[in-house]
Amino acid sequence: MFGLDAFHLARIQFAFTVSFHIIFPAITIGLASFLAVLEGMWLKSRDETYRDLYLFWSKVFAVNFGMGVVSGLVMAYQFGTNWSGFSQFAGSITGPLLTYEVLTAFFLEAGFLGVMLFGWNRVGPGLHFLATCMVALGTLISTFWIIASNSWMHTPQGYLIQNGIMVPEDWLKIIFNPSFPYRLFHMSVAAFLSSAFFVGASGAWHLLRGNNNRAIRTMFSMALWMAIVVSPIQAIIGDLHGLNTLQYQPAKIVAIEGHWENLPGKATPLILFGIPDMNEERTKYALEIPYLGSLLLNHSLDKQLMTLKSFPKEDRPNSLIIFWSFRIMVVMGLLMITLGLVSLWLRYKGRIYQSRPFLWFTLLMGPSGLIALLAGWFTTEIGRQPWVIYGVQRTIDAVSGRNTLHMSVSLVAFILVYSAVFGVGCIYMIRLVQKGPITGEGKDVRYGGPGHSKTPARPLSAAYGSLNDLHEEGETE
Repeated sequence: MFGLDAFHLARIQFAFTVSFHIIFPAITIGLASFLAVLEGMWLKSRDETYRDLYLFWSKVFAVNFGMGVVSGLVMAYQFGTNWSGFSQFAGSITGPLLTYEVLTAFFLEAGFLGVMLFGWNRVGPGLHFLATCMVALGTLISTFWIIASNSWMHTPQGYLIQNGIMVPEDWLKIIFNPSFPYRLFHMSVAAFLSSAFFVGASGAWHLLRGNNNRAIRTMFSMALWMAIVVSPIQAIIGDLHGLNTLQYQPAKIVAIEGHWENLPGKATPLILFGIPDMNEERTKYALEIPYLGSLLLNHSLDKQLMTLKSFPKEDRPNSLIIFWSFRIMVVMGLLMITLGLVSLWLRYKGRIYQSRPFLWFTLLMGPSGLIALLAGWFTTEIGRQPWVIYGVQRTIDAVSGRNTLHMSVSLVAFILVYSAVFGVGCIYMIRLVQKGPITGEGKDVRYGGPGHSKTPARPLSAAYGSLNDLHEEGETE
């Protein structure tokens, strides 16, 4: 297929499924905490605005949660079908870590999710709030174990190799490996930002259409507060993560920088833009800022970075891809911080809900958190190559003995099925967001939902109507 062998097709297949999957947990993590905040504020103030927002976003959460679970199951099978070399070599470590995630996070979420979605008018307010908090905690615990497993693959420790396989020696060292804390906070904050900009964009869309009720203003304002507070924190965490990566995976950092060689006696510049060429071993059309590379990465004006040429060719990650994926992530982060600062100025001027250029800016920034998240994961995972367990097992040694035809057919099948099934799910979720929260006199108890006893609160009853209603509405607009 396209001249690729089974090895590269297996990599593309896993990259496709995990990239598709990570979008849903990112929104789930952020929305779960958002729902906990909304219900807590409703319990404290008894302001129906927070309750209306909770009921609305819990439906979006339910649809997103379902798609995240389904898309994630496929990856577990790929470890056996496509990456049996990895499973045989390191399964005694990664297997238990993923099992812990199921036993703690997934069971916690599954146990309380029903109460959270269907418990209005069936359990007391305190118990329902506890259920929401437990679901939010479950999403964070899930993040903990997944990042622990992935981080260990980047900075492995606490293991022995016996009879050609890895066996655990110290579980605390395995879990709390050197890159784990930085990656855990980086991913968690990225999920909060992804959800905040998703919520903020939905609010901006409604405000642009003249739907200026209190619920819309409230969720829009809360999303912008999250942006201004959390975006700079993410930048700081990213800097610390970069310094940690420089210590344990220097080849990744110099590939991100597109830095091939040092000039004698001169500090390392920062290459803003360019085209790294892996064959010619140079970065073409480089636009450099003198000294800044040394300043940012070594916190020095004279200490030089390592260079890509100092690593054997077979140990170099693809600089062209991660050079640009990293810059996409950084640009998205800078735009997030900019949006937060502009929101503060407009809030001070009392025009935060009226400035149409700003509302359009916020709407266009809706997918920015997810774009930055995907770009960050591409940078991290492609930058780890050619190792699947850094410095221990090469990716080529981890792949199963599948032929090109099998991998081509399965890859095409994944693309078609994912595009159809999850395409419909995403369209439904977007249409649901376009409906917006129903408040005040606009509430219609005929469709029930959480808080009303007439109709069960099914996720697919979330749009306050059927899919046919949505289709008919789309035809009349």
